[in-house]
Amino acid sequence: MKTILRLLALLMLPALAGCGAAAAPCRVSSALLDAIPVVGGIAAAPTDACADVIDP
Repeated sequence: MKTILRLLALLMLPALAGCGAAAAPCRVSSALLDAIPVVGGIAAAPTDACADVIDP
């Protein structure tokens, strides 16, 4: 069982190695804030900047 778990962990590493995984929380927060009418775009600007710095 341990061998299978180690193999699965090794197979998942390339998917998590990119900066996209680190920027995901910023992108999700930005999308949620952007859905707010009128002020959503303004409120989402800092989280957009955060995501752009992490994953250009």
